[in-house]
Amino acid sequence: MRATTASFLGLIPLLGCVMAFQSSSNNNQRMSPLVMGTNSDEMMQLKKGATCALLTPFTAEGKIDVPGLEKLLQFHLNSGTDNLCVLGTTAEASTMSMDERALVLTTIVNSVKGKIPLLVGTGTIDPNHVKAMTQQAIDLGADANLVVSPYYVKPPQRGLIRHFTEVADMGLPVILYNVPGRTACDIKDETVATLAEHDYIVGIKDATGDLNRVASLKEALGSNAESFLQYSGDDGTTTDFVIAGGDGCISVTANLVPAQMSKIMKAGLDGDAELARKLNEPLAVLHKKLFVESNPIPAKWAAKRLGLMESAYCRPPLDEMDPAYSSVVEEALRAAGLI
Repeated sequence: MRATTASFLGLIPLLGCVMAFQSSSNNNQRMSPLVMGTNSDEMMQLKKGATCALLTPFTAEGKIDVPGLEKLLQFHLNSGTDNLCVLGTTAEASTMSMDERALVLTTIVNSVKGKIPLLVGTGTIDPNHVKAMTQQAIDLGADANLVVSPYYVKPPQRGLIRHFTEVADMGLPVILYNVPGRTACDIKDETVATLAEHDYIVGIKDATGDLNRVASLKEALGSNAESFLQYSGDDGTTTDFVIAGGDGCISVTANLVPAQMSKIMKAGLDGDAELARKLNEPLAVLHKKLFVESNPIPAKWAAKRLGLMESAYCRPPLDEMDPAYSSVVEEALRAAGLI
């Protein structure tokens, strides 16, 4: 029987170390020590509600803007953001070195650790790199990690089960990330249900945009459905996702309107569909127009326009937003009452 989220978090302080992983290169087992970091007795449980997929501010020269990051973190503390998802796709983490990841995560931990639960992106193709990033997240103070299905290589479902299980065996709570539009790999409901039997696999970010998946996954999960977190990763359908029984969102839009996204999620979670839709209506255009170019290009432009960031710089191969879209995003900000 799968333990509840609260129960396994209570066990974390007892861990002095976690299991090593098994190599697939041959039939022999290769053991490598993976030591739990000092934050193990300070982990916060992820909440239902609005999680912001946090942008990473860069200087105009492409360096990490630490004061700018601290400013964003204070904005989210003041706005009542429920969780922060850091070092994900929206954060441009795929362009960062391990030292840069450490700088970002240390800055975040020093600013908001113990105040907002921290979900750290550690997913990529190579399982060994995933484990290295996960270990770093453990050591530096993460509360959970977000692990995307390995993209481009199209692993079979049994490969996904092994991949996610080995990461979860490291002892940090895992949120699966299903975004087949980017990965060309769908994590099937039956696969999620199998993975949910693991005490440290506690939820999923569903960016399929398919609202039917909320109910179908609950059915597949059976008795684990109540304790397994279902977050929407598609801002345009997030409100209906929660009304359909989801637990919240991991949102790009929440970079700009965190308080409003939190109110929308609360209304949906409270069963007030009418209020949730009413609160979401002014944001409908913004949800869409923040993706007129690849994420996080428009979101960074909008954050700069609102004075939340000094620069809209995106690291190559991304770029700052095409000026042709400036009026489009500006109109969406106006429709949302932000300018």
